[in-house]
Order: sequence, then C-alpha cells, then structure tokens
Amino acid sequence: MVYHNLYTHFAKKDLVRVGVIGAGNYGTAIVTQDPHTPLMTVVAVADISIEAARQAYIKTGLDPETIVYCADLDAAEAALAAGQRVYTDNCRLVAEIGAVDIVCESTGIPEASAVYALAAINNGKHVAMITKDCDVTIGPILKHLASQAGVIYTPVDGDQHGLLIQFYEWARSVGLTVLSGGKATDGEFIYDEAAGTVTIKTDKKIHAPAVETITIAPEDRPYLGMIPQGKVEEYVARRAEILSRLPQPGAYDLCEMTIAANYTGLAPAVDTLHHVPMRITELPVVYCEREHGGLFEGQEHIDLATCLRGPTESGLGGGVFLVVRCDNAYSNHILTTKGQIANYDDTAAVIYRPYHLCGVETSSTLLLAGLLDIDTGAPDFRPRYDLVKVASRDIAVGEIFGNDHSPQMTARIVPAQPVGPGNLACAHLLTGNRARVDIPTGTPITYDMVEEPAGSFLWRLRRQQDAVFGLGHEAEALAPAGIA
Repeated sequence: MVYHNLYTHFAKKDLVRVGVIGAGNYGTAIVTQDPHTPLMTVVAVADISIEAARQAYIKTGLDPETIVYCADLDAAEAALAAGQRVYTDNCRLVAEIGAVDIVCESTGIPEASAVYALAAINNGKHVAMITKDCDVTIGPILKHLASQAGVIYTPVDGDQHGLLIQFYEWARSVGLTVLSGGKATDGEFIYDEAAGTVTIKTDKKIHAPAVETITIAPEDRPYLGMIPQGKVEEYVARRAEILSRLPQPGAYDLCEMTIAANYTGLAPAVDTLHHVPMRITELPVVYCEREHGGLFEGQEHIDLATCLRGPTESGLGGGVFLVVRCDNAYSNHILTTKGQIANYDDTAAVIYRPYHLCGVETSSTLLLAGLLDIDTGAPDFRPRYDLVKVASRDIAVGEIFGNDHSPQMTARIVPAQPVGPGNLACAHLLTGNRARVDIPTGTPITYDMVEEPAGSFLWRLRRQQDAVFGLGHEAEALAPAGIA
C-alpha cells in the first residue's frame, strides 16, 4: 500500500480529529481503534444515550478521567482545550466543535442523519456517511453541497458498498472490463454433504418462517453440486426453491447495492437482484454474460451472492467481488491462468475480497479525507436508482412504516423517480412515517400512500436533489426487469 507515502509527503495537517455521531456497533469500533491508529484521534462521541457515548470511550481502555460529558459548545471547547475528550447526548454539538475535522454520521436514522450531515457541511466539516439509509436517499445532493462548501463527503471503508465502489474503481483503473460486481451477504449456507443438511451461519436473529437448518432431499442434492456448463439457469432456479426456507437477503442488502449502483453505474438486471447461493468457484460461471453461459445480458451488472460452501471450505466472509475479463487476448490468458478462478470458456474470472472489517478499517477513509481532502467513493455519484418498498402484508391506514429490518415490506431497486404523486417512494422517505391509505399485500408503495412529515430535512433535501440532478429523465433507459 502507498498510504505511508501519501501521508508523509502530501498530508495537509498532522492529525485528523474525528467526531462520531451514533455509538452503535459500527461507531464504537471507530472509537476503539483510535489508540491504535496513527495520525487520528476521536475527540468527540455523541449518542442519544449518554451511556452509549461514554462506553464507546471506555471500551478503548482510555483513562476515564480523560473523558468528560459536555452538553454545550462552550463546555466542549474548554474540555478539548484542556486535553480531554468529549461525550454527549447533544448530537448537534459535534458539527459545531471547532476542533472536529470530520464527522462520522452513524446514527442509522435517516432523518437525523440528514440533519447532522447538513450541519457538518455547513460548519466546514468533512462527512463520512455510514448511515446507508440516508446515503441511498440523499447522498448525491449531500456530496454536491459538500463540494460547493469545499469539504469531502464520502462513503467509508468497512461498509461493503464502500469497499465495492473502491474495488470497481481499481478494476477500471487497470483496464479490466467489469462484467458484474457485488457483495456477499453476511450469512453463509454451510452444506454438510454427509448429513444432507444446509445450515445458515449468521450473527443475525432468525425470524419465522425462516429456519436455521434444512434437510436436503436425495433427489435435490445434485443441485448443490458444482453447476455444470450450460446449466446455470436450471441450477439457479432449483437452488432458489431448495434453499427458500433459509433466511434470505434483506432490504438492507439491497440498500447497499443501490448506493454502489449510484456511485459506479453498475446496474441491477432485475429489481430484486438474483442473489444466487453459490460457491466462490461458481461466481464467474453464473455472473457473466449469457452468451458465455451466465445470467446477464451484457456487462456492468450489480448483484448479491450468498456463499454456499462445505464446513471446512473458506467463504466470502461478507466481502465483495467482481467478475472481470481482459479485452486483450494475451492479457486475458494471464488473468485466467495465473491463479484466478475462471468460468468454463475462460471469458471471465472472479476477483474477490473475502472480508469487510466494519468500523475497524474505517480509519483509512477518515485519514484520506482529513489529511488529503480525498474521498474513497467514485467521481460520478448521482441518483440513478432508488430503493423502494412493496407491502409484504396488508398495511392499514395510519400504520407506521418500518425500516429495512421490518418484515412489513420487501425491497426493490428501480430507476429513481422524483417526489410526486404516483411515483414509487424512496424507501427511507417512508421510514417512521404513516400510511395515508390502506395498502394491500403486494402493492408497490408510492408517494400518495405516505404522510409527509412536517419540516423534514430529509424530504426537503430529496426535493433539492430532484431539482439539481433533473431526476426522472433517464428512468426508462435504466429500468431493470420488475415492477419498474
């Protein structure tokens, strides 16, 4: 890596001072890496729970005497001047502190995220956007506003979409043709051939009707073997049926892929994504062009994969992947014969990163932004696609819409549409708001069906994004198969 050279020769300051808003698992990991990360210090942590903010510091092993609760700017500035660090339940405070160079927005709440990110930009702070619910809704306008203000707005290393964006940028920079790219779902399907079972390995709670383990009927077991040449569509369809009782990818998975699509231009082939359960060795076989035996028409598609593997085989580790080829015959021969996993006719190979370290590795983004004024996204972040929702059960008038973890709705990725009657509603403009009408099962949810909250920063910024980017003009050309 060249980071040490960049920091040594081109840094514009000696230290990056970080403020974290949202002390959940992700935000806390950023804080706990502070003592081990050169050139970076977390000077302020905010959370609506005072104890959560305090515990983020305590978990670093710092002397409790060096951290202090502050409710207002004067107290915070005085504490920092005295060499202490600040924790608070006044989340708006972080963007106002003069010593903060970059704000990590990790509340996970889209409305709050919009408020805090905009405040950071208006106060001349860089923004590292971790709340994907906000980024997928108004990320392009926030990046636009940040650019106008002379600060950085960036996705982060550690989040899968952030890693995929960088992976794609690297591949294009070395001249690879990207056929497809995506991320691995966190859960992996462990196939025990001897027992005839498949079990999901996951740290997430399993909700009925999904189950943790299924037994595979003898007649179905061949479909869990390596996909033969020319049999991709048959095997993919049968696996979907055989493994359907196991937990499936959620709206949060599609949310991350929507952000990556908006940064890279990688396009969903179908609005639900295929999210095929498969081995690493099957990725270039399945996620290549149809003319070479795969699922896709053309190139530059985005999708998900759930790793299917044996108990002792290595997996994708929740990482990211690209299926690529070289358009020069000699280069492609090198690509497909020097250890990379290729498809049957050597027209595609998979390269993958079998890990994402969440907040533990986010410091690389913070250092690049804070020291060098560089983001770790891609240059053309625009609202190409929206995550939208479909009712998975009847939703009654007045009922509150849930977030991406709610079983109330399923998700789709469709070409972005402006806020307006009859248009499919961006998923996180629904979150926490009420249904205006009864919504039957299977209904795609439109803006007519949701009560717009008064004074919402999120909705206001979304309308501003519509205007700045001329949203809606390219929708027909972008449309994947599905409800769009």
